[in-house]
Amino acid sequence: MSNTTQHDPMGKALLRRAWGSLLSVHAFASTVTSGGKGAPRLYYGGARSGNLGGPLVKVKRLQQYFPESLWRYNVVYALSNAPYLPPLALGWLRGRGIPIVLNQNGVFYPGWFAGDWERQNAIMSAAYHQASHVFWQSEFCRKAATRFLGERQGTGEVLYNAIDVQHFRPGDRRDGRPFTFLITGKIGRHLGYRLESTIEGLAFARRAGLDARLNIAGWVEAPAVVRTASVRHGVANEVVLSDTYTQEEAPDVYRAADAYVMTNYLDNCPSTVLEAMACGLPVLYSQSGGVPELVGPDAGIGLPLPEDWEKVHVPTAAAIGEGMLKMAQHHQGMAAAARSRAVACFDISVWIARHRTVFERLLKNRQ
Repeated sequence: MSNTTQHDPMGKALLRRAWGSLLSVHAFASTVTSGGKGAPRLYYGGARSGNLGGPLVKVKRLQQYFPESLWRYNVVYALSNAPYLPPLALGWLRGRGIPIVLNQNGVFYPGWFAGDWERQNAIMSAAYHQASHVFWQSEFCRKAATRFLGERQGTGEVLYNAIDVQHFRPGDRRDGRPFTFLITGKIGRHLGYRLESTIEGLAFARRAGLDARLNIAGWVEAPAVVRTASVRHGVANEVVLSDTYTQEEAPDVYRAADAYVMTNYLDNCPSTVLEAMACGLPVLYSQSGGVPELVGPDAGIGLPLPEDWEKVHVPTAAAIGEGMLKMAQHHQGMAAAARSRAVACFDISVWIARHRTVFERLLKNRQ
């Protein structure tokens, strides 16, 4: 099983640097005159919107309520995993009195990043320490940021990711289909272990008598991993690899399944878990990172792992397979709990309202 870590290719780093230089010029030009107070007008610091990947989806959801203002903005909303604004631009914005709100997700550490993780954290820490206010995506995010970016001065709070629970909602289960597990999202090569471990766990559950299959939907950097592992474990006919999907299509992807599998190690606050829960899918997950905070005690099954910043830990095939068997046995109760918890804790209306309150407070206190 591969535990390949993530690299940062030189070409990508150079493009990021060039993009940062352009954003610095834009920051200077766009703030020669103040954006003023008034209603919040956000600039997303060069981050783009999209359908797959945490920052892309987050910006897309925020823009539905806070459309981007490229010039007359009065709040900068930065994302830790899209750190495009260089320190010079951040300092200039702070000097102009423009509040910077940072959405803090994960950090870099040896267990998953094979490059210069200390340098990457140094880049990330610029916005972290310049921010007027920080939203940590989970308690685990706050813990990791404190460990690798240092103690910061200024206000902040844990605010979990959120979804539209009216858009993501359960459908009617089709009778007669195998019990279907699901993996979704943007799965880079370094997360190949997530695919391999789940496929091997599926084979274990099937040998134990569970009529089950696995759907994998989204962007998969190394689809050969799926094909090879499926053949090797004798479940080639029970594993389906689908194309990418839009956020508008996403609920149907979840409704075609019965349970969600998340074996990412030390994941911070994956929105795909919330989307699955809102659609009534209980979650089988690696009990690490921020995911236990999302699922809670009744909406899924956690597979215990140690916390280790030096290497990735993956549940055994037996642990995953046994979790699948238990999930199928207790599916109805856990599915109801998943939906209830998503509605109670992760409704986007509460998330947006909290953002608006913070933006308005910062603007009111602006010098």
